[in-house]
Amino acid sequence: MSQSDITKSNPIDKDGSFKRAAASFRNHVTKDGEFPAEAGRYHLYVSLACPWAHRTLILRKLKGLEDILPVSVVSPRMAENGWPFANVDEFPGATTDPVNDSKHVRDLYFKADPNYGGRFTVPVLWDKKKNTVVNNESSEIIRIFNSEFNHILPSDKAQIDLYPEDLRKDIDELNAWVYDTVNNGVYKSGFAQTQEAYEAAVKPLFASLDRLEKILGGKQYLFGDRLTEADVRLYTTIVRFDPVYHGHFKCNFSTIRGGYPNLNRWLKNLYWNSDAFKSTTDFDHIKTHYYWSHPMINPTRVVPLGPIPVIEPLDN
Repeated sequence: MSQSDITKSNPIDKDGSFKRAAASFRNHVTKDGEFPAEAGRYHLYVSLACPWAHRTLILRKLKGLEDILPVSVVSPRMAENGWPFANVDEFPGATTDPVNDSKHVRDLYFKADPNYGGRFTVPVLWDKKKNTVVNNESSEIIRIFNSEFNHILPSDKAQIDLYPEDLRKDIDELNAWVYDTVNNGVYKSGFAQTQEAYEAAVKPLFASLDRLEKILGGKQYLFGDRLTEADVRLYTTIVRFDPVYHGHFKCNFSTIRGGYPNLNRWLKNLYWNSDAFKSTTDFDHIKTHYYWSHPMINPTRVVPLGPIPVIEPLDN
């Protein structure tokens, strides 16, 4: 198996539980640092299927970085060599790599470090001047996008702050348990290889969904009337829940639409009322990737047609 196989590159513990490996490139773009925030200097590589990469696309759109920061999109069909570009696997919405002419995302990692031995993940933030990966940790990339390009953005976009100073402690605390039990919890449930490991993941997942349901009672966003990065980070998991995680990853205590009215209302509000969320959400890429790329879970690679509708209308 190649390192791109998620069950190999993230070791399964002796108890059958899934362990996610840490990101490898952790440099930071700043106004005046080693990686200065300049228009056109960086290139973003993503999968529309991947919830971690999806975070960066939402921030890129919210902050108006599209002209400053071009993007390449891989095919959702991740196989033995990892994420392929369109020159290897044509898929609607996938593109080639105009910067490095790569065939797969793995090529970027080996160009940055010929001795690289980690995972070939997206997102990848690439520096075209230094010819290297700046950062491949989505939680850090969205912080970069939130603040570090403000000096070259129009004032209306520069003023958008999804990690405001007065909420940082609360955002960090919420992000911590949401990441462990929800964002990564669906993966720990889906990739578990023993009944015990599965139950140890899926029960905290739904306990946290119950907790989020209460938090969102009477609120537009997780922190009242203020959209923050916490909403972005949760959205990319919840929007995939009914189409993918409920069935494919055995997270089937309930659907979001069937059991969590506040979460469902919050989800639909973000999707239907914000182009940054709707235009970056591609259900064809999402469903194809999960059901096609995990033959250890779905060996037939049959992609289900439902749910119908894939996301409910806003007035439901």
